[in-house]
Amino acid sequence: MSTLAPLRLLREPWNTSKGNQSNVTTVGSSTWCQGLDIPNEFFLTLGLVSLVENLLVVAAILKNRNLHSPMYYFICCLAISDMLVSVSNLVETLFMLLMEHGMLVIRASIVRHMDNVIDMLTCSSVVSSLSFLGVIAVDRYITIFYALRYHSIMTLQRAVVTMASVWLASTISSTVFIIYYRNNAILLCLISFFLFMLVLMLVLYIHMFALARHHLRSMSSQQKQPVYRSSSLKGAVTLTILLGVFFICWGPFFFHLILIVTCPTNPFCTCFFSYFNLFLILIICNSVVDPLIYAFRSQELRRTLWEVVLCSW
Repeated sequence: MSTLAPLRLLREPWNTSKGNQSNVTTVGSSTWCQGLDIPNEFFLTLGLVSLVENLLVVAAILKNRNLHSPMYYFICCLAISDMLVSVSNLVETLFMLLMEHGMLVIRASIVRHMDNVIDMLTCSSVVSSLSFLGVIAVDRYITIFYALRYHSIMTLQRAVVTMASVWLASTISSTVFIIYYRNNAILLCLISFFLFMLVLMLVLYIHMFALARHHLRSMSSQQKQPVYRSSSLKGAVTLTILLGVFFICWGPFFFHLILIVTCPTNPFCTCFFSYFNLFLILIICNSVVDPLIYAFRSQELRRTLWEVVLCSW
């Protein structure tokens, strides 16, 4: 089975004694707790799709000067983060396939060094991806509630500082995680970070939806046209997609971390651990879905994307 490099350290709890581990193995040997045997080729294919998709988003934003604004810079950074998740997955899976088929023989010391590099790359990209999802939510909130002051609040300089701060914090946090990944305090920090991002996005997007609903209601009453219900429904669907995709793709992995900390030897928890590869697939799927939600909905970006595709042929 394939795993994303540093995340495989979290496949099973380390804070169990040998006696407990043997009990866990016995309890977790039922049919439902065998997990999913996901082939390396599937990881490779999904990673390639995500890489190409996010690479096109970055190319389109760089090509079109009309997209050189803080909002699209944040979307570009999100695409780069998702692209790094894909690259780390592709590199690890490719090496695993080559070694499994005897086409590549590498010394153990070199494998360890490569492991450390992929560890850093994946951890940094995961943290930065979550961070830029939060940054985009804040940017959209400012756009709606402080529309007249947006350009004075979200200046290019502040956007650059925000992006640099996220990348720096992601690199430092990934280094700390790789060194102290066996410490429960580190896992608690990761879990708290995810919950913070979830609550932040939930509060901001619901507030934005409530304002849009109020605005549409007032327009409907003034114009005496039945525009409120359909527009409100469309906004609710968009909100559900935004928060639903975020929770579905990231929730199972962080729930896995919670169980590692709280109940490493519980039979239910042990059964849940066996589906770790599925949780990694969901994270990679998030890298595939993000451009569809945050980038491709822009008509200007779609037009530029079409130009990029035509130039590439």
